[in-house]
Amino acid sequence: MNSWDAGLAGLLVGTMGVSLLSNALVLLCLLHSADIRRQAPALFTLNLTCGNLLCTVVNMPLTLAGVVAQRQPAGDRLCRLAAFLDTFLATNSMLSMAALSIDRWVAVVFPLSYRAKMRLRDAALMVAYTWLHALTFPAAALALSWLGFHQLYASCTLCSRRPDERLRFAVFTGAFHALSFLLSFIVLCCTYLKVLKVARFHCKRIDVITMQTLVLLVDIHPSPEPPLEAAACVCEEGTHCDPDRPALSHLLPSLTRSVRERCLEEQKRRRQRATKKISTFIGTFLVCFAPYVITRLVELSSTVPIGSHWGVLSKCLAYSKAASDPFVYSLLRHQYRKSCKEILNRVLHRRSLHSSGLTSDSHSQNILPVSE
Repeated sequence: MNSWDAGLAGLLVGTMGVSLLSNALVLLCLLHSADIRRQAPALFTLNLTCGNLLCTVVNMPLTLAGVVAQRQPAGDRLCRLAAFLDTFLATNSMLSMAALSIDRWVAVVFPLSYRAKMRLRDAALMVAYTWLHALTFPAAALALSWLGFHQLYASCTLCSRRPDERLRFAVFTGAFHALSFLLSFIVLCCTYLKVLKVARFHCKRIDVITMQTLVLLVDIHPSPEPPLEAAACVCEEGTHCDPDRPALSHLLPSLTRSVRERCLEEQKRRRQRATKKISTFIGTFLVCFAPYVITRLVELSSTVPIGSHWGVLSKCLAYSKAASDPFVYSLLRHQYRKSCKEILNRVLHRRSLHSSGLTSDSHSQNILPVSE
């Protein structure tokens, strides 16, 4: 095993560790928080998390063994099962991300009717369709004996060893990636770009309402020219007023300008935050899946040689989506952070109680009985 293989093996080990810990933490948050479980996106997150965990404990170790041993890591039956799971879980992951994007599109575009349009029953139907769609292609590949160990990717996945089936396998592979990767990518772009458009419109609308309110205040409190006798004005109580003290009406124009500047800055921050989130959703999808999908399509052409190290690296990038999904879709959200803090506080509280109990027991044992 050369340095390239050692680096790829280390990358796989790191991806497995991060994926296992982060997805397990998401499951703990789902089990701990009833508020998260009541929401429809929890079903999509649960489906995505369980698929990531299954890929982490089944497919990644077999690929690691294939990289280290440079051969098929298990028997034919186990390898076909792993290839079936690999195809199913990859499609399920892509479609689950598309379902999450549809959920956020409904929440932003139809905020008042979101609960009626996206109920738990509707989310369950979408998950059922995701499973049915994801099971179609691996079941067809299993019937056609197109599942096995692929040396280029050092993993058990879609493959065909018979030259006479090359054209049929190419059509099948193209249809599979078109109805999984390309379909999910189109849904992600359409929904999130619409969400970004609506978010920017809301930012402008909030700023317009704020400015209209300030203009109304200026109209209610106009700033007339100060009278000449203001320098020697006498209040009713007989005390002299300060002519240099600015009235509220004179401060409103400057206040309007300062608030306008703050509104523009806040609008810019909102736009940047929305653009950053949507770029993260679409960017991680492309960075993780696009190299592997493009490599699979280029592989169908015998004129373009593909290095084995690049094939394994593209497969590792596809696996890295299982490690990044918990942070992109779950753990960085407020509800999940709150749930993580509650779980951590509960664990630390139990440890403190246990340690204090041990300390009190040891202290009581050290006290000698006093004879009468």
